[in-house]
Amino acid sequence: MDSFLFAAQETQRSLFPLIVTGVFVLVILSIAAWGMKKTSNTNDFFLGGSALGPWILALSYGAAYFSAVVFIGFAGVYGWSVSFRSLWIGLMNGVVGSLAAWLVLGPATRRMTRRLDAATTPAFFLERYGSKGMKIVGAVVVFLFLLPYSASVFAGLTYLFKEVFNVSMTTALTMITVTTGVYLVMGGYKAAARIDFIQGTIMFFGALSMVWFVFSYFAKDLGSYADVVENAVKLYRGRLEGVVDPIQSTPIKPMPDWLFWSVVFMTSVAPWGLPQMVHKFYAIKDEKQIVKGAIVCCVFAALVGVAAYTIGSLSHLLPPEVLQTTLNADGTAIDFNKLVPTMLVACLPSWFLAIVLLLVLSASTSTLCSLALTSSAAISLDLVKGFVLPNASEKTHLTIFRLCCAVFLVCSYLIALFNPSWIVALTALSWGAICGGFLAPYVYGLFWRGTTKCGAAAGMASGIIVANAIYWGVFICQGPAAAKSFSPVTASIAMVFPFFVVPVVSAMTKKLEPERVKRAFGDAYDEANS
Repeated sequence: MDSFLFAAQETQRSLFPLIVTGVFVLVILSIAAWGMKKTSNTNDFFLGGSALGPWILALSYGAAYFSAVVFIGFAGVYGWSVSFRSLWIGLMNGVVGSLAAWLVLGPATRRMTRRLDAATTPAFFLERYGSKGMKIVGAVVVFLFLLPYSASVFAGLTYLFKEVFNVSMTTALTMITVTTGVYLVMGGYKAAARIDFIQGTIMFFGALSMVWFVFSYFAKDLGSYADVVENAVKLYRGRLEGVVDPIQSTPIKPMPDWLFWSVVFMTSVAPWGLPQMVHKFYAIKDEKQIVKGAIVCCVFAALVGVAAYTIGSLSHLLPPEVLQTTLNADGTAIDFNKLVPTMLVACLPSWFLAIVLLLVLSASTSTLCSLALTSSAAISLDLVKGFVLPNASEKTHLTIFRLCCAVFLVCSYLIALFNPSWIVALTALSWGAICGGFLAPYVYGLFWRGTTKCGAAAGMASGIIVANAIYWGVFICQGPAAAKSFSPVTASIAMVFPFFVVPVVSAMTKKLEPERVKRAFGDAYDEANS
C-alpha cells in the first residue's frame, strides 16, 4: 500500500505529465491550423478531399475504434470478470473488426460511394435506394444515438485526467472538450486524420510499453512473466469460487458463454455498420492500397486490444488494500471505471503515466472527432444541405458543418457533466440501434443488386425496432442494470435479424429501376475511372 500511495503522491507532484500533454496539444493545434488553410469545402472537411493514404487511414480507423471506454471500462470489467479469456475480444477486433472489414467493405464502399456521390451513410441510402425516408431516419438515428456514446467517451477519459493531474472532473472535462473542439472545428478530417496518425502511433507503442511495465512491476515479487500470469489466473479462480480475500460481498459471478461471445461479436462486427467507421472507407485515395491498410489496421487493433485486456486481466494481482479503494459507494462490488486507473497509478512510474495519459487521450479524442464529424454530417449535409438549404453556397455549408461539430461537442460535454440517468440507457442502446438499422441495408446495398427499396427500409426498421424492443423489455422487467448487462446480446440480435428481413421483403416487393442499379454497380461506367 505504501508504494501505491508514494506513486500517487509522486505523480501529483510531477510536472512531467503536464509538460508532455502541453507539447502534445501544441502539436495537434498546429496541424489543425494547417488543416484549416487546406480546407475549402465540405468534402475537404468531412473526407479530407478523398485523398488519404493507407497508413493515415488505417491508424485513423484503429484510433477511432478504441477509446477510454475500452481502455478503462471494457478492459476493467471483462479483464476482471473473465480474466485472460478477454483477450479474445482484442484478437477478434483485429481480425474481424479491422482486417475483414477493410478487405470486404473497403473496395466496394469506395467504388459505389464515388459513383453515387454519397459522402455519408444516410446519403448512401438515398442514392442507392432512392429513399428520402431512409436518409432522414438514418440522420436522426445517427445524431440521437452517437451523442450519448460521445458523452460516455468523455466521462471515461475525464476520470484518468482527474487521477493524473489531481484536478476536478469539471476542469478535466473542460480541458478535453476545448482541445478536441478547437482542432476539429479548425481543421476537419483533413487535419484530424493526420492527428489520428500521431495518436495511433502513441497508442500502439504506449500500449505495448504499458504491458511491459505492469508485468515488470509484478514480476519483481512473483518471478518470471509466466509466474505473473499463473498467479493472476489463480487469484481469479479463487475469487470466482469465493475463497480468496473476498473484497466484494459476493464472489465473481461466472459469465455465461453466450454473453461473453455476444460481447466478442458486438465489438467485432459493429464497426461494419457504425457510420463513423465506414466513413474511413469513403476517404480512400487509391484502392490498390487497401490491402496494406487492412494489414496495418489489423496489427494495430489486435495488439492494442490485447494489451488493454491484458492489463485488465492482471488487476487481480493488486493487493486487497488497494482493491478496496476501487469499490463502489456501498462497498459491495468493484467500480470498474476505477479499476484500471488505480492499477496504472499503482504499477507505473510517474513519468510513464504521462505517456499512458496521452495514450488514452489519443484514443478518446480520435473517437470523439469521428463521432462529432459523423453526427454533424447527419445534420449539416444530410438534412440542411439535402433538404433545408440545398442551394446555399459551399462556404455556407462548410460554416454550418463547423458549427454543428461545435454544438455536438458542447452537447456531449453537458451530458457528461450532468450525467442524467436517462443517458445510461441510450449509451447502452446506441450500438444496437445504429448497427441494427444500418448494417444489413448497407452490406446488401454494396453486394446484392436485388435489394429493393422496401427491403432495405424494412431491414433498417426491423433492426431499430428489435434493438429497442429487447432493450426496453429487459429494462422494464428486470431493471436498468440488467438491460445494460444484456446490451451486447441485444445489439448482436439487432444486427443479425435484418439480414433475414431484407431478402424476404425484397423478394416480395417492386425491384429498383435498372438505371439506379446500373449507376450503383457501375455497369454504365468505365471502371478504370471510377
